Amino acid sequence: MKIEWSFPKQIFLTLVISAVLGFYPLSTVASGDVIRAAIIGACLTTINVLLGYAAIEYSIDKSTTTFFKFVLGGMGIRLVLMAGLLIVLIKGFGVHVPALIGSIGIFYIVFLTLEVFYIQKKISTKHQN
Repeated sequence: MKIEWSFPKQIFLTLVISAVLGFYPLSTVASGDVIRAAIIGACLTTINVLLGYAAIEYSIDKSTTTFFKFVLGGMGIRLVLMAGLLIVLIKGFGVHVPALIGSIGIFYIVFLTLEVFYIQKKISTKHQN
């Protein structure tokens, strides 16, 4: 029997594992500003990947052109929004830059990998039906 994990569950599981693994090092070594920045980075990338998930779900059964507009175009829009939020957080709120960028970088890579595998799975399932 194969257990099927939905994409949002994979994201949530990733966040839980990251929190468990990162709790001790961050709580013993890092300042409150660093912890806050790491949490903000995790939240931003989680919202980003869930918006990507919504774009995939919306466009997967539509034409190829629509799919690419929503997924790739949406990715571009999400990146611009993330850049804007980074500027506001750093310049406007003085969020700890290395922790914020590091957190976003790590989660972005992990979530993007999960997103690519999810798209691949959805497309292969679509072609089998």
